[in-house]
Parts: sequence; structure tokens; C-alpha cells
Amino acid sequence: MKASDLFVKCLEAEGVEYIFGIPGEENLDLLNSLKDSSIKLIITRHEQAAGFMAATYGRLTGKAGVCLSTLGPGATNLVTPAAYAQLGAMPMVMITGQKPIKRSKQGQFQIIDVVDMMRPITKYARQIVGADNIPSKVREAFRRAEEERPGAALLELPEDVAAEESNQLPFKASISRRPVVEEKAISRAIECLEKAERPLLLIGAAANRKLTATMLRLFVEKQGIPFISTQMGKGVVDESNPLCIGNAALSDGDFLHQAIKKADLIINVGHDVVEKPPFFMRDNGLNVIHVNFNTAEVDPVYFPQTEMIGDIAHSIWQLNERLSPQKHWDFTYFMKVRDAMLAHEHKGINDSRFPIYPQRLVADVRKVMGKDDIIALDNGVYKIWFARNYHANSPNTVLLDNALASMGAGLPSAMAAKMVSPEKKVVAICGDGGFMMNSQEIETALRLKLDLVVLILNDSAYGMIKWKQANMDFDDFGLDFNNPDFIKYAESYGAKGHRLSSADELVPLLQSCLDEGGVHLIDAPVDYSENDLILNRQLPELTKMI
Repeated sequence: MKASDLFVKCLEAEGVEYIFGIPGEENLDLLNSLKDSSIKLIITRHEQAAGFMAATYGRLTGKAGVCLSTLGPGATNLVTPAAYAQLGAMPMVMITGQKPIKRSKQGQFQIIDVVDMMRPITKYARQIVGADNIPSKVREAFRRAEEERPGAALLELPEDVAAEESNQLPFKASISRRPVVEEKAISRAIECLEKAERPLLLIGAAANRKLTATMLRLFVEKQGIPFISTQMGKGVVDESNPLCIGNAALSDGDFLHQAIKKADLIINVGHDVVEKPPFFMRDNGLNVIHVNFNTAEVDPVYFPQTEMIGDIAHSIWQLNERLSPQKHWDFTYFMKVRDAMLAHEHKGINDSRFPIYPQRLVADVRKVMGKDDIIALDNGVYKIWFARNYHANSPNTVLLDNALASMGAGLPSAMAAKMVSPEKKVVAICGDGGFMMNSQEIETALRLKLDLVVLILNDSAYGMIKWKQANMDFDDFGLDFNNPDFIKYAESYGAKGHRLSSADELVPLLQSCLDEGGVHLIDAPVDYSENDLILNRQLPELTKMI
């Protein structure tokens, strides 16, 4: 068969549902082969959005999302999504075209070494040099992308190779089981837990897997150990659980960090050094049990004393089976910290000032969204508001990126989430700066007939950097800009636009947009001047409360 047909059959064998992207001249054989395929081609308006959508598909399903571009400038536009998937541990396979490699027809026009460019930010990057290599290269790319720790892979399919003939067939995936934790490591961890007086459970990004979430919930229920989570571990265990101390939205100095300082043992499940560390190990008697698929990557702030290496769900199950709650465990201080955190979160949720007060904004969005509904956050200071104050009840219901932390991902991520879970309400929450980086995908959302609300937090500036500029005693300079009229902007695409004029309007407006369906943009003026009060002054308040 034709090589491009074989390539598509290999993708079908991997269970690929969608390919997101923008084809070019060098992809035309592949494009033609997709015409009669079961795979749906989703044309986006920018390759970066295609990559963000593919990565989010991977994050939500565990199967590699797939994106497509041509050579040269199309491929370079996938660099940011590649880093997004790689740092965020999201399985994704990129397919890029290339000029003929066996006989040049245009010299060096548009040619760069895409494979070498992508190699530092992927798990696997290869050029396919012959049609018969396609089955093995496709299988290996998906295997690498999906196995723990997941990430990005690249396959470059040159134009002349795509047109070749081959009698090969797709490879079937091998049946494999992940290794499980060694017996002595389990015994060592239990010994540490039995000796501890104030153990604390920390849930990180790699724990955000379906079976692991179930095992952690059972572990918390039986053992009664309080827990905290990192931003990318949000919702793995229901944050409305009375044992939840909070989310590590800030690097240090927040309420939950006081609980960490009192802990004498931390069970660190799914830790990923990509995320900002929620605690700093010092020579202070703190013991850490590292529970993960891989051994700990030691850095200046993380060097655990005990490691449980293997399938995380199995490790937690084994701990829970063999460990009994200890009578000498004392969680009194942790519970005081939790009460203080909740009291702090509650302040301002009924504040009627306008532009809308941050804690009112978060509380109102939470009122409208169901337990399994999804918010997708772009990057800005509001990400911290939602990480701290928006309680996630289920895994992957708060999609935020605390790895690459790229602006421009909020809208494409929300679109992919709606495609994966059409039965759920989905809201993209974007700053005006991040929204405009991929705002053209409103057309894609409309073409796909997605029901989607985009909440734009508008301060006509790069607010996060402006806030840090002020906090670091720099002059206010260079971070303000002008926005389009977002109402007219939405309408120009055929979407519906709304502008918030009072805080009391948000809940009914958000609810009516979600009920009506279609694509809606809500322009919500915000004031970042309260960030210091909300984020930087908890400790005196905490001391007073406990």
C-alpha cells in the first residue's frame, strides 16, 4: 500500500480519534489518506492551538493526542506545545512534514532540522526514512509518549517517503504491566509512618491517574491522614474532604506551609520536580517518603530518605492494606490550619465591589459549576486564586499548567476538554493577554459546534508581571496595552459577547450562557490591586487564628 495509507492505518491501530493541526504541501499524501479514515481531522487556526488541544486530549484520556504541521514555520509553531506536553507529562505525538530527503527539488527553502530542534523537548524524535519503517516508528512514538512519565514525541514524514509503496502492516501494542514496589520498601515506609507523630500526605501531578485517585481516596478514608496537593494534583482526592488542608498555589508562606513545617513525615505521592516545590527539605528532622513510578530526581530542595518505586496505585494499596491508624498521631494543628484557611477563603466571597473582587469571582464560578464540570485556566495571577480557593471535587476538573505555565493555552485546552467530555460544562478562564494569543480559535470552536464559555479577566495589562514589577520595587513601565471591544470581537466570529457591569451579574450570566449553549465570551473587568492582601499577608492572620 501507499506509505501514507500505511501511516494512517498505524494511527488507527493506536486508537487515534482526532488529529489537530494545519497541513501543508508536504502533508498532502497524508491528508489524502486521512480522507477515508476513521480519524477526524480538526483544522485549527494556528499550530500552537493544535498542539495545546492534542496535549490536553492526552492529559484527559491517557492516550496520546496527535497534532499535525508542515515543515519549517509550521513545525516551529509546535515548539511551545511540545514543551507544554513534555514538562506537563501529557502524552502527545506530533507529525510534521518535510521536503523530499532522497532528491532535493527546492534547495534549502523552509528546511530546518526539525528532529534535532525537537529532541531536547521530547521523549522521542525521529525522521521516517523509508516506508517499511513506518509501523515500528509509529508504535515506538506512541509507546514512549504514553508510558510513565508521559510526554511529547515527534515523527517527521518526508514528502517522498509518504509517496512510497510498502507491504508492511501496523504493529500491535505489546501487553505490559508496570513494575510494582519492592517488599522491603513497603516495610520501611510503614515503619516510618508508625514512628511518625504528625504525618502529612502530599498529592502531586503523577498521582493524577484514575486508579491512583481511587486508592488515595481509600487511603485517606482509612488512615485519616490530612492531605495537601500541588496545583497539578488538584482534585485527585475531593478537596471538600474535611482532611484537605489546601492546595500549594504559592511556593511558600501560605496557610498550608505552616502545616508542612509542623509535619515530621511527608508521604509525597507523585512528586514532579517540574512543579514549584511545596516544601523545602532542610536538616530539620523532616522525613519524606517518595512514592512514584520513578526514583526521585534529587535537587537542592528535594532528597527523600525513603523511596517506594513502582506503580503508584499499587504502592498506595499496599500501604493501606498493611498500615493501621496510629493512636499517637496528632493532627490537631493541621486542623487548625485548615479552619484558618477556610475562614480566609470565605472573606470577600459576597463582596459587591466592581471591578469584581477575586475571591467573589472564584466563589461565583464555583457556584455555577457542577462537581464534574471543567474549568480550563490560562496563565496569570488568577491561576493562583483558583488553585487556592476553587475546591476541585474530581480529578482533571481544574485544568491548569504549573509546568511550562504558557500563556495562550486556556481556550484550546477548554475546547479539547469539551470534545473529550461533551456532557460536562466547560468554561475557559483567561486573562486578556493570554486570550488574545489564541483568540482566533473562537472560529474553530464555532465550526466544531462546541458549547463553551470563555470568561475573560480584563485589566488591559499583563497583570501578573505588572504585580510582580510593583512588588519588586520597579517602576510601572511597559506592561499596559489596549484591547478590542470583546463584545464586537465575539460577534464578528458569530459567537455571543457579554460585558459584566456589576459583581452581582456574574452568576446569572454565566448560568444563562451555559444553559443556552454555543460559544459565549464574557468580558469581566478585574482589579489586581488586592493581590498583596489576598496572597501575601496570610501569616499574621494565621497566627491570630490558631
